[in-house]
Amino acid sequence: MDFEGTERLGFLIHDAARLMRRRFETLGSGYGLSSAQWRLLVRVVKDEGVAQARLAELLEVEPISVSRLVDRMEEGGWVERRQDVSDRRVRMIFPTDKSREAFGAIRGVAGEVFEQALTGLSPDERKSVIRGLATIVNNLSDGEAPCQQQAMNKGAAA
Repeated sequence: MDFEGTERLGFLIHDAARLMRRRFETLGSGYGLSSAQWRLLVRVVKDEGVAQARLAELLEVEPISVSRLVDRMEEGGWVERRQDVSDRRVRMIFPTDKSREAFGAIRGVAGEVFEQALTGLSPDERKSVIRGLATIVNNLSDGEAPCQQQAMNKGAAA
């Protein structure tokens, strides 16, 4: 397959993600959280009570890195650790009211970034971009349910 522009696909996806992340960091910087901390906060709010080891998998970082990140966020009042009632070795991570409030506000920031990214595209083109990216993610997910696909399925069911 040698379709027009496919040799640039990886670069375009990478650049789009990088630029969106940079714009998000700029607009969301008022909370004093790094991009890694934002990613953790969003995951903890969406998966309340997630095991710390699972959090490392979801964020695709080493467990020790998540532990240090959670330490800092716990000190800042963003999250709290609790022991799993069935296995004391497992540490569960829960959002605080502070992080839930920030999450609500940051959804607006994310919406602003998405709107900036999609400016100039018609409603049908926007749907095509989202559908195309979802298909790419699905094609490459090797049977695991990607977080974005799960979120899309929840949204379609609502």
